[in-house]
Amino acid sequence: MDTVDLYTRQHEHSIHELNRTGRITNKEIYIRLHMRDISDYFIDKYRHFVRLANEIVAKPPDVDFPIWCSISKNNCLKPIDKQLVYVLRVPKDEVVYFQSGKWDYVLNDLYIPKDDEDKEAYLKQIKKLGVKDQFSFISGKYRGLFPDIERKIVDSWSRVFEIDEWNDFSVQANIWQIKAEWVRHILRPGDDIFAVD
Repeated sequence: MDTVDLYTRQHEHSIHELNRTGRITNKEIYIRLHMRDISDYFIDKYRHFVRLANEIVAKPPDVDFPIWCSISKNNCLKPIDKQLVYVLRVPKDEVVYFQSGKWDYVLNDLYIPKDDEDKEAYLKQIKKLGVKDQFSFISGKYRGLFPDIERKIVDSWSRVFEIDEWNDFSVQANIWQIKAEWVRHILRPGDDIFAVD
């Protein structure tokens, strides 16, 4: 079986779920607790991500949201107070890769162009409409006024999974769960990720 190494920082309480159930999943309440007053905005974007990612790797029915992972020790969040880092070895067919910079487009309600030529064509298209602000089609002042543009923006978001350049810093991974058998190491604050294999 082909596997990949992934790294993810999770709340220290996640270890109780792992010990009790043999896996860790991401629930809506966790996002609400982490994001607090901006959680509705993120949950809306995550739900869209879930729909798209589910077409790549099927989501287990009892899972709400994916678990964000780094593909390299070089770009992994380090363990801090109340947070653990799980060093994982995951079956390759369980992983959904995406381009983190493109995810920023989604978070900002922007169109993800196919390439520079497509970007220029899109900018010309919205300029002809008399629109100067790219950020306001989905949730801003232009919402509902240009349904074709809104649909074009949302449809472009599937490009988040198209990797233009593969490197440790621009590519991230998502998994639907962390199974106990995938956990190679659990790092706590002060542990050196580069000391583990």
